[in-house]
Amino acid sequence: MTQSAYILGVDGGGSKTYAVIVNGNGDKISSGISGASNHQSIGIDKAIAHINESIDQALQAAGLSHSDIAFAQYGLAGLDRQQDYGIVRPALSQIPFANWDMVSDTFEGLRTGSTSNTGVVLICGTGSNAAGRNEAGETVQVGGIGYLYGDNLGANYMATTMFRAAVRSWEGREIPSILPDKLLQYFGFPTMGALINDFLDRDIQYIREGRLTISLHEAASEGDTLAIQLLKEAGNELGITANTVIRKLGGFKGKTIPIVLVGSVLQKGRSPYLLNELRRVLELDNPSVELIIPEIAPVYGSILLAMDHLQIPATAETMNKFNANGGYE
Repeated sequence: MTQSAYILGVDGGGSKTYAVIVNGNGDKISSGISGASNHQSIGIDKAIAHINESIDQALQAAGLSHSDIAFAQYGLAGLDRQQDYGIVRPALSQIPFANWDMVSDTFEGLRTGSTSNTGVVLICGTGSNAAGRNEAGETVQVGGIGYLYGDNLGANYMATTMFRAAVRSWEGREIPSILPDKLLQYFGFPTMGALINDFLDRDIQYIREGRLTISLHEAASEGDTLAIQLLKEAGNELGITANTVIRKLGGFKGKTIPIVLVGSVLQKGRSPYLLNELRRVLELDNPSVELIIPEIAPVYGSILLAMDHLQIPATAETMNKFNANGGYE
């Protein structure tokens, strides 16, 4: 493949869709951004419209057409079951790329941190997911389909858990904590009574404020015992989930297992309490693990998978370029 050939990667999630074009040397040529593309939450028509919009922006910015793209790789949220692939694949096939593939954003995430594209990926952002791939190419996904189906992770879930703990602490049903103060600072209320009454009047039963986890991390860093406990519980749950993926894939016998950590709670939060508890639980079942927090944006996981299809090696220079490019934020 020559420098003038082009690769497209698309990272589609629950809030944004980000498309990036690079050349054969890994140099970023252009990008495009649009709205959400998780078909489960917005429907397939809107999802495809946003994917097309991000791609069209990137192509127009580069002065390219669909036929100039040597390979297009999609990494999309919402690909949790075969039924999802049955919905999304036919819709993507209408986008006129000659060569393309699609994976769940979990496997896009795995590729950002694992040079061998094997191991476990744990996603803890707005929501959560976990998956893995072994050397035989077998894949497994665990969770990612909601609280009712066993998930106890993600920033929205953690925000709700923090809110509950803060209320219990304020009432005296939990140990003393600064979490009530953190809630008041975040939501702008003078007292817990005023906050609770406002939320009850608006019938709020679930906290969809993922950024509230920043306050949780702040409280833990200030030594708050209750906040530390909540982050340790998240690390424990991540460890249990990762161990389940590893067992289902046969255990990676004799290998150091890459554990790739993706999502804002892990990549931005980096709580030592959460990470140390995760490692502790992993090492109960596995003699050798490596926790990896990728520095590159998720979309470059799609770019790397496209390069794998084209048999283009990802050199240290290429990875440094991807890291320097950052994401869409």
